[in-house]
Amino acid sequence: MSLTHDLESLRQQSEANRSEQTLAIMDRATGDLARSGIVGQSLKLGDAMPAFTLPNATGRMVHSADLLAHGSLVVSFYRGGWCPYCNLELNALQQKMPEITAAGASLVAITPELPDYSLSTVEKHALTFEVLSDLGNEVARQFGLVFRVPADLRAIYESVGIDLLTTQGNDHFELPIPGTFIVDPHGTVVTAFVDADYTKRLEPSEIVEVLQTIAVRAAHV
Repeated sequence: MSLTHDLESLRQQSEANRSEQTLAIMDRATGDLARSGIVGQSLKLGDAMPAFTLPNATGRMVHSADLLAHGSLVVSFYRGGWCPYCNLELNALQQKMPEITAAGASLVAITPELPDYSLSTVEKHALTFEVLSDLGNEVARQFGLVFRVPADLRAIYESVGIDLLTTQGNDHFELPIPGTFIVDPHGTVVTAFVDADYTKRLEPSEIVEVLQTIAVRAAHV
């Protein structure tokens, strides 16, 4: 089954267990985010990826320049380990890691959560790619992905135990729109997937296809 199928199944299940009032608040928040124009302001095909240096789950600093020195790079932003849609995506990406590596590429996932929470995510899902902590969403902001969680949606999160203040270590109450960017070895974005609807993600199989195309072209240069 595809990631898209799994995400849709999760969405239907989640909506069946929520009140009409909660669904209305969540739908309004997604709609407002879409209408804000934030997606149109995010990095696009042909843009240069901002260089970044972030700590991984064990605190080691990871430099984007070092990753690009070895080939193409996939950068996937996710909201946090509390997000079931993000966890589905991380697992799906992990399943494709052999093919991503075979294409000569690297993958990093970036979250606004503190390293301790990133480490929990890495261990829980047995991830073999780097999970980086973007404290304060500083890198996500450069990618054009950051928004402030509205108060009524924040109240829903808190009612089910989602504590952004604790997991992120600040009171900004900001999140990145989940987004996936494929960057060639020159640092140029060749694929960008950003959707205001957090239940929508780029299929890992499509990521592999793009990376394989880049690898084939590089081999013929």
